[in-house]
Amino acid sequence: MNKTYTDIKLLLILILLFFSWGLAHNMTDTLLAAFKKILSLSDFQTSWVQMAFYGAYFCFALPAALFICRFSYKLGILLGLGLYIVGAFLFYPASLTLQYTPFLIALYVLAAGLAILETAANPYILEMGDPKSATRRLNWAQSFNPIGSMAGVLLSKVFILSGLTAATAADRASMDEAAIEVLQKEELSAMIGPYIGVACCLLVLWAIIALTKMPLNQSSKSNVDKSVKKNVFNIYRNLCKARSYSFGLIAQFFYIGAQIGVWSFTIRYVMKELSMNEASASTYYLYALVLFASGRFFFTWLMRYIDARLLLSSAAIVASLLSFIVIFVGGRIGVYSLVCISFCMSLMFPTIYALSMEHVKEDKQLASAGQIMTILGGAVLTALQGYISDLTESVNMAYLVPTACFVLVFTFSTGKYVIVKRREQAELETI
Repeated sequence: MNKTYTDIKLLLILILLFFSWGLAHNMTDTLLAAFKKILSLSDFQTSWVQMAFYGAYFCFALPAALFICRFSYKLGILLGLGLYIVGAFLFYPASLTLQYTPFLIALYVLAAGLAILETAANPYILEMGDPKSATRRLNWAQSFNPIGSMAGVLLSKVFILSGLTAATAADRASMDEAAIEVLQKEELSAMIGPYIGVACCLLVLWAIIALTKMPLNQSSKSNVDKSVKKNVFNIYRNLCKARSYSFGLIAQFFYIGAQIGVWSFTIRYVMKELSMNEASASTYYLYALVLFASGRFFFTWLMRYIDARLLLSSAAIVASLLSFIVIFVGGRIGVYSLVCISFCMSLMFPTIYALSMEHVKEDKQLASAGQIMTILGGAVLTALQGYISDLTESVNMAYLVPTACFVLVFTFSTGKYVIVKRREQAELETI
C-alpha cells in the first residue's frame, strides 16, 4: 500500500513537471507578439526571445546530464526547477528597466532550468517500466505538456496580450519620449503578474519534490558510474555511430525548429489574415494547443494498433501539405490549416526521441542531453523564419521553413519504418 502511494505521488509530480515546462514554453511564444508591439521590434528582433530561450537549452543540456550522472535524477530536477523559479522572478527587475536585454536574460535563466528538467525527466520516464512500451509511455507523459501549454496561452491572453493598448506602430512613432515610456511601463508591467504567480506555485512544488523519494533503476546506477568515468567526447562519438541516434538528432533539431516556428508566428499570421488584434488572434493559438493536446492522447492510444514509425511518417507528410496551404492559400482556410498542423505535430517530439533512443543501452543521461540540445533548432530556425518574414515582407513565406522541416522528419520516420520491416522479414526467413 505504501509503495502504491509512493508510485502515485511520484507519477503526479512528473505530470506536474511536464505541465510546468509546457506552461513556460507557450507563455514565451506569445511574448514575440507582445515585444514586437511594446518595443517596436522587427520580426527578426523578436525572434531573439526564442534565441535566448532555446539557446539556453543547447548550453545547459550537457552540463545537466553530467550533473545528473554525478548525483541523481532528483537533484537534477530540483536544480532545474530552482533555476526556472529564479528566471521567473527576474521578470520583475527586468520590467523596471524598460529594456529588451534584461527580459532576454531572465528568459535565458528560466530556460536553463527547463533544459535541466527535461534532461532529467524524459529518460526517467523511459526507464520507469517495460522498454517495449517506452515510446507509448513517454507519449502519455508528454500528453500533459500541451495542457500546460494551453494554460500558458490562457495566462498570456488574459494578463499579457489583453494588457496591450490599441496604439499602433505609427501611433507610437509619433509619441514623444516621455509618453512612450509611460505606455511601455504600463504594458510591460502586465508581464510581471503571470511569471511571479507561476514562480510562487513552483516554490511549493520544489518543496514537495525535496521531501519525496525518487528511486532510480538499479541498471541506471551502474550506467551513471560508467558515464562519469568515461570521456564525454568518446561517448558521443560512439553514440553517433548508431544511425538511428545520429539521424534522430538531426530530425529532432528540424522538428523543434518547425514546432517553435509554427507557434511563434501563429498570432502574427492570424492578425494578418483575419485582421485581428493580438488578444483575439491568440484564441486561434489556443485552438492549436487544444488540438496538440488531444493529438497526444489520440496518437498514444493509436500506437497500440499502428507502428509508431508509420504514424510519424503519416503525420509529417500531412503537416507538410497543410504548411503549403498556409503559405499559398491564406485567409480563413490558411488559418484553419495552421491550427491543424499542431494535431500532426503532437506525436513528433516524444516519438522521435524514443525511436532515437531505442538502441541506446548505456549513457542514457548523456544521450538524452544530446536530444535536448537539438532544441537549439527552435532558436536557429525561428530566427531564419523571422529573417524571411522581414525580407519578403510576408509572414506567410516564413512558413517555408517548417515545411522543409516536416519533409526531413518524414524522411527519418520512413527510413526507420523500412529498416524495421526489412529486419522483421529477415528474421522470418531464418525461422
